[in-house]
Amino acid sequence: MHLSPSSPSIRLHVGRVVGCGLIACTAVAGCSPAARPGSKGEVVEIETIESAPADAGRKDAPAKEIDAAAATSKKIVDDATAAADRAIAAAGATIDNDARLADRKNDAAMPKKAEEVPAQPADAVATKPAPTPTVEPKPAEPKPIEPKMVEPKSAAAQPAAQPAAEPAAQPAGQAAAREKVTLGDPSLTAGVPGTGPITLEQIDAWLAEPKNAVEIEPVLPLGLSQGAAQISGLEANPLTRAKVELGRQLYFDPRLSVDKTVSCASCHNPAEGYSAHTKTGVGIRGQLGGRNSPASYNRILSGPQFWDGRADSLEAQAVGPIQNPIEMGFTHEGVVKRLGEMPVYKRQFEKIFGGVSIDAVGKAIAAFERVLVTAPSPYDYGEQMRSFAGLDPDDIAEDPELKARFAAAQASAEAHPMSEAAVRGREIFFTEKGNCTACHVGANLADEKYHNIGIGMDKPEPDLGRFVVTKDAKDTGAFKTPTVRNVALSAPYMHDGSVATLEEVVEWYDKGGHPNPHLSEKVRPLKLSAQDKADLVEFMRACTGPTPTVEVSRLPADD
Repeated sequence: MHLSPSSPSIRLHVGRVVGCGLIACTAVAGCSPAARPGSKGEVVEIETIESAPADAGRKDAPAKEIDAAAATSKKIVDDATAAADRAIAAAGATIDNDARLADRKNDAAMPKKAEEVPAQPADAVATKPAPTPTVEPKPAEPKPIEPKMVEPKSAAAQPAAQPAAEPAAQPAGQAAAREKVTLGDPSLTAGVPGTGPITLEQIDAWLAEPKNAVEIEPVLPLGLSQGAAQISGLEANPLTRAKVELGRQLYFDPRLSVDKTVSCASCHNPAEGYSAHTKTGVGIRGQLGGRNSPASYNRILSGPQFWDGRADSLEAQAVGPIQNPIEMGFTHEGVVKRLGEMPVYKRQFEKIFGGVSIDAVGKAIAAFERVLVTAPSPYDYGEQMRSFAGLDPDDIAEDPELKARFAAAQASAEAHPMSEAAVRGREIFFTEKGNCTACHVGANLADEKYHNIGIGMDKPEPDLGRFVVTKDAKDTGAFKTPTVRNVALSAPYMHDGSVATLEEVVEWYDKGGHPNPHLSEKVRPLKLSAQDKADLVEFMRACTGPTPTVEVSRLPADD
């Protein structure tokens, strides 16, 4: 979600100077002038000059006098128009000159050299080949940029606040360095180089690498790339390699729990589809939670978290389980103290955030989770080929660039084919016949909304879901739509884990859910044939793509 400034414009209205604005939208619906860097950022509006009839009080003037008056009036108007034109030209020249001066200053401030970095994992074929991204050299090591936050006494008493944006530590006059990286690049999640527990010497060497402090501009892989406008959380919590690596360590570290037995990965395990193959989460001392563990990938495209959306950000969600008595059973104060006593963790928090705090813990874990994305699936490669379906083969053959893109897309689709059953299932999924896109839409095949589909509503005391958060009756029994991507890897299903297989999921929707006063109007009997149901399951399996290779065992030493 990045915007480029448009060219300055001049408008003619009643005379005054007004500021410029920049309007962003998902489709271009109109233009609004935007100030270029270094310009005054103003639109100059020239007063409209109207002429009055000459000598209006004379009714019987001779024709010659009338003609002379008309000529005089015309000259006044012509002079005024010429003056307005000169003012417009002068204003435009001023804006363009300021912009050119600013561009020259920015060019002079840019670093002279850049280091090449990988931008695309080997198995993620983009629709159009992208230029090789570069990393600009990082200036002298910045001072810590985040003050230590005062922790709330309890999450129940005080809702989690949206994290504040991190100020950039950048020398005056120098543009901030940024590194474009396609998410899924294994270098983001490979961990600190070496073997065994991470030592202080190793982490110092890691933090000293300028590249690890450069802000990452994430690029979504094929398929997810259509959801770039959904990316959330980066303004308040920008990504860096150092922050992602700290989050990786915290995600897999059971020392965040009171008895050092449960980590984030205990319920969101990469080997189990970043979920858990249990009906509900299992916490310290084998305690069972009340809901199924949601998948933790593709969270970069999601705002509110948990099945009921009670956490307003990924950062807030990340620290919630730490003080949940069933999950990790610790306190925020306790985990901050424990991390601060481990030299390797302490050094990283000080370097990246200015110190250890529960806010920093949440930001680091969220940064790691935001780089966990699904790579292209057979469905995505198939969709890429479908984009060429309306083109004339001769047009493709005559355009070298288009020909190359078509050949790459064709090779990828052939290497990752959809079965005939999956192709038929796709037609059911995306039409009224299956009605799946009533909720499973967008790049992540999830609408990020809450729906009552009848699960658990036949119990004497059903889980009220979103209603507990909003107190709105229409949210009774409503839960957040999960993604269909990689859904084949994360059984069992539904918020309570009560549905064991994808086949059972399809049966549930085919019968129209369980009737109740708050059942979503989107849920209705489908009356699918046995073949239709099987095809629909095969399509969902075809939405499975690889997830990044992640180092899961290399964690900081105790001392």
